Amino acid sequence: MSELMLEITVESLDTALAAERGGADRIELCAQLIHGGLTPSVDAMRTVHEELEIAVFPIIRPRAGNFVYTDKEFAAMKRDISVVRDLGIDGVVFGLLRADGSIDIERTTELVELSRPLEVTFHRAFDATPDLLQALEDVLATGAARILTAGGAAAVPAGLQTLRELVRLAGDRVVIMPGGGLDATNIGKMAEQTRAREFHSGLGSVLPYGSSNLQRFESEIHAMKRTLKESAY
Repeated sequence: MSELMLEITVESLDTALAAERGGADRIELCAQLIHGGLTPSVDAMRTVHEELEIAVFPIIRPRAGNFVYTDKEFAAMKRDISVVRDLGIDGVVFGLLRADGSIDIERTTELVELSRPLEVTFHRAFDATPDLLQALEDVLATGAARILTAGGAAAVPAGLQTLRELVRLAGDRVVIMPGGGLDATNIGKMAEQTRAREFHSGLGSVLPYGSSNLQRFESEIHAMKRTLKESAY
């Protein structure tokens, strides 16, 4: 039996510190969460990395909208990854698709290689693919370390059956990290039913993005982490 991990999405130093106090194991750092999360500024990445003890994974996403990127946007992603790597930050989060919705294996592999030795999470662009089981094998081929997914659904509870199957098929080859709609009221059940080892939440269902109620934010994370400890398997 080992500890189950909890990653929290934040967009500021204050919320990052609150997440750490609440017991989060890792931070996904974003700008403009209201638009689904975009690449944070260099200053934000540096500051959060310096102030936190836990791991920080910035998202690399040059714009809102779909995950089919132009050559110019792809070049910007490469530059941003180089900055993250040079700052000594722990990992990065990105996802690239082809025009048909399938995983862009070639470009994703190029970014994974550029990111080394940082860990890479392939984000919920995964859920926009037409065949999640094929997408699992495609992401595996890129060398990414984990996949953030709600099982193709809007939120984890609705994608439960698919998530369970993804966890089973992934085995030890890649981490399947359920994320989307998780909070202290459902994370224990989702953990027990998916048997995943890592979980992700932005707590948008509990606190609206941009909320200044950091005490409630911290308390909710503490409750989630406590539930995961009780659910350990």
